[in-house]
Amino acid sequence: MQSQLSTIDIAIVIGYFVLVLAIGFWISRKTKTGEDLFLGGRSFGWGLIGLSLFASNISSSTIIGLTGAAYTTGIVNSVYEWMSGLPLIIAALIFIPLYLNSRITTIPEFLEKRFDRRSQLFFSVVTIFSTIMIETAGSLYAGSLVLQTFFPNLIMWQTALGLATVAGIYTAFGGLKAVVYTDAIQAVILIVGCAILTYILYEKLDFDWAKVIASTPEGHFSVVRPLDDPGIPWPGLIMGVPFLGFWYWSTNQYIIQRALGAKGLNDARWGLVLAGFLKVIPLFIMVIPGAMALALYPGLENGDAVFPYLVTEVLPVGLAGLVLAGLISAIMSSVDSALNSSSTLVVIDFIKPNNPDITGEQIAIYGRITTFILMVIAALWAPQIQNFTGLWDYLQQMFSIMVPPIAVIFLVGVFYKRGNGDGAFWTLMIGTGLGILLFILGEMDLWNLHYTMNVGVMVMVSAVIFVVVSNMTAPPTAEQIENFTYRKGLISEGTEGLPWYADYRNQIVLLTILIFYILYRFW
Repeated sequence: MQSQLSTIDIAIVIGYFVLVLAIGFWISRKTKTGEDLFLGGRSFGWGLIGLSLFASNISSSTIIGLTGAAYTTGIVNSVYEWMSGLPLIIAALIFIPLYLNSRITTIPEFLEKRFDRRSQLFFSVVTIFSTIMIETAGSLYAGSLVLQTFFPNLIMWQTALGLATVAGIYTAFGGLKAVVYTDAIQAVILIVGCAILTYILYEKLDFDWAKVIASTPEGHFSVVRPLDDPGIPWPGLIMGVPFLGFWYWSTNQYIIQRALGAKGLNDARWGLVLAGFLKVIPLFIMVIPGAMALALYPGLENGDAVFPYLVTEVLPVGLAGLVLAGLISAIMSSVDSALNSSSTLVVIDFIKPNNPDITGEQIAIYGRITTFILMVIAALWAPQIQNFTGLWDYLQQMFSIMVPPIAVIFLVGVFYKRGNGDGAFWTLMIGTGLGILLFILGEMDLWNLHYTMNVGVMVMVSAVIFVVVSNMTAPPTAEQIENFTYRKGLISEGTEGLPWYADYRNQIVLLTILIFYILYRFW
């Protein structure tokens, strides 16, 4: 597909790049210490947190993939979007108050306080590797491919390096505050642009939902799929998706760092609930448009080409540039979040413990240097992914298998007070090893469960390992139990004196009703 973007559209995209760089440099003037760089001085309100969580989670591959899948196979993959509200609810109820009360900067720090240094280092290494080599490089690779559909003359490595450089510059100098502010702008651009595209497509169908349904195969709008479905079979919807979501939204530094930078507990909780509501939106402005495209433009052979086709063929001059800016913003918000969270982990979990007298200003310097180093690594690796597409698929599968032991030591660890450092460490070691074994057996056709069901199996196995090893070894200290596990009053903490509409628990009820209503409607 050749680029059909006008000069005005291209000018809008260039203006977007100038804007995010200007914001980064403006914020950098007040970014002096490590806490400023990594947590934005703990100054974020709920609106910024919610918008940033939404934007950082939506990548270019998400937009392209959701639209393309809805065109070719159906809407089942949308469950990862609108069901995100459930793990966000768990985070708001339990984990956010524990994290904020601990005054941690990184999630692995919580594991050190709850268990020991071994679990902290293991989790931190896994997170850094996966964030840079999978999240960041993957976003750069996918983003470069997307931009090549609009601008065929672009060269992969130059495009990846250019995107990484822009994101790296404003992230290194402005820190998390620059990331959150630009993410908030990016979220608005993304929602507005995709919403306009959706409206235009629906208008072409005379605002007649029956025409959309009539143009799609039976089961296209069902999220509960048969056992042999290659996407998400129904057991995987129960056994895998919730735990993958819990890991991503409750224990992932890449995501939770925004909540750690909140002004207070209520702002963090409100921000998570807002993100839960915002995550419902992609179903209507990214997924359903793919089904509308099937009614309007049947015969497109490649699902990944659907969204670029709609942008260039459907949108008028100016709006195409706005949507493309939203697409690029999705790339940037994923990259900036990954760079900032990974540099935080490197500095706080590895450099600071070995230099206990380091000042806040020195931490900021280390953080900026680390951001640039990680930026270069991700930019260099991103173009190589095209030569190892099989390996890349394997990494994604292994990534999902590494989640269960991590989810267990957090989810079980905060409720099971007998859980200790030995239990957590050996759960991580044995659970990860068994997960890799299942992956190898699957490649040899000796283990044929869908990867989402593998997640459920490995969660149960990891939970058994955690409980058994913990009971065979010394119990945790009183401080580890008292300060870092669930206790009575945790859920109601901070809600005293609030009006009913400001109580996050009432907001959670509305979000839960909305999620299960969508499940009912698209069963």
